[in-house]
Amino acid sequence: MNKKQSKVSQAEKNTMSRRDFLTTAATGIAGFMILPSFTVDGVRVAPSDRVVLGFVGLGQQGCSDFRSFTQCPGVQVAACCDVDSIKRERFRRYVTKWQKEKSMPIRCDVYEEYERLLERKDIDAIEIATPDHWHALVAIHSLQAGKDVYVQKPLAYTITEGLAVQRAVRANNRILQMGSQQRSSKEFQTAIALVQSGALGDIKEIYCRVGDPPKPLDLPEMPVPDNLNFNLWMGPLNNPKIHYHSDLCPVVTLDPDQNEKLWGAWRWYEETGNGYPADWGAHMYDIAQAAIGMDGLGPVEFIPKGYNGAEWGTMRYANGIIMQERPYTDDKEARGIKFIGDKGWLKVARGYIECSDSKLLKKQQEQISAGQYEVSAPHMQNFIDAVREHKDPIAPIEYGCSTNTLCCLFNIARELKRPVKWNPATLSFGDDKEAFAHRLYYYDYRRPYSLPYLERRG
Repeated sequence: MNKKQSKVSQAEKNTMSRRDFLTTAATGIAGFMILPSFTVDGVRVAPSDRVVLGFVGLGQQGCSDFRSFTQCPGVQVAACCDVDSIKRERFRRYVTKWQKEKSMPIRCDVYEEYERLLERKDIDAIEIATPDHWHALVAIHSLQAGKDVYVQKPLAYTITEGLAVQRAVRANNRILQMGSQQRSSKEFQTAIALVQSGALGDIKEIYCRVGDPPKPLDLPEMPVPDNLNFNLWMGPLNNPKIHYHSDLCPVVTLDPDQNEKLWGAWRWYEETGNGYPADWGAHMYDIAQAAIGMDGLGPVEFIPKGYNGAEWGTMRYANGIIMQERPYTDDKEARGIKFIGDKGWLKVARGYIECSDSKLLKKQQEQISAGQYEVSAPHMQNFIDAVREHKDPIAPIEYGCSTNTLCCLFNIARELKRPVKWNPATLSFGDDKEAFAHRLYYYDYRRPYSLPYLERRG
């Protein structure tokens, strides 16, 4: 047996079935230390006020989220997981350095398989910053293990995955916060409030600039480095065209200390991601839906760019509102939103808000420096508060699921090169069998993986 075959075999042996996982999670693993009370900057934090986190996915987004969580009082980090051993060690060093600076107990255990981390009884909540195709399984298994969840956007790779996570949250009575940090940002909260107040009149159109769709995977195959379990990185993805390339899993080093030079390119390819419609659409479409009262619902028809000469991709809501993927300002590449009502308009983006009636804006929004948006402590604090109080956060599962569905539907229509109709109430394409058969609605997981809470229609 060659080295590659050995790695695949071992990963398959270590993959737990849902029944095995639930049995182990219910009984627990003896010997793990329950973290005691600790002090932060000389202030004692009682166990009842502490929220202990475990991190799954330790790339630059996971590291950024860690920095945000460190700004939330009473948070501790007990463990982390990644399929890359170098990223595991980098993250462990970040955590233990922070713990030492804050006079906390110094410990951060590392795992290659997230199931082992979920067995920990001393962990309250899981932060998920994996590639999108892992979001659903890690989230569902975390919920089944009794953990609350903070998951990066988009919620999932497919429609059925997102809906399965939604069922899992409510079935297990847990808290889930989407990584939709714009929900916790002042300028977007102001925009939502103004639209909902009727200050712009009846909204007729919305322009949302998010960016280009995914493209077919065109990266050449490269040898898998020893520090990466690429078979485990693949997880449920079931596509023989997918192979390792360093752009998919950006390289980091510890000596010398070199972080990622690019974002994981898996998001830009049809086989592994949903492009900008999910990457930025999960932010901008999310805010648009909130403003017009469509959280948990969504458009009923998706018309792709180019169909009958259409200049822009278009989404139509049942109430007549039209939302298009088109520039919202003179800068055609800038990501942002423009709401157009019969009494005026409003533009909003990160660190920017403008209205046709300037008097509607009480004061100018503060400027946000480059990179500040990825350190979103207010959004994390909202999650920590929700965990402590066991109540829904500002970006609960239903919001994230409906936005994820929208992003997938937008790409389905684009790939089918024709309009696609969707019923948000019945979660159905009607009799459109071609749409039901699309991989972004549902795809068969690679064995031995399976999706709990699956309800497939069509």
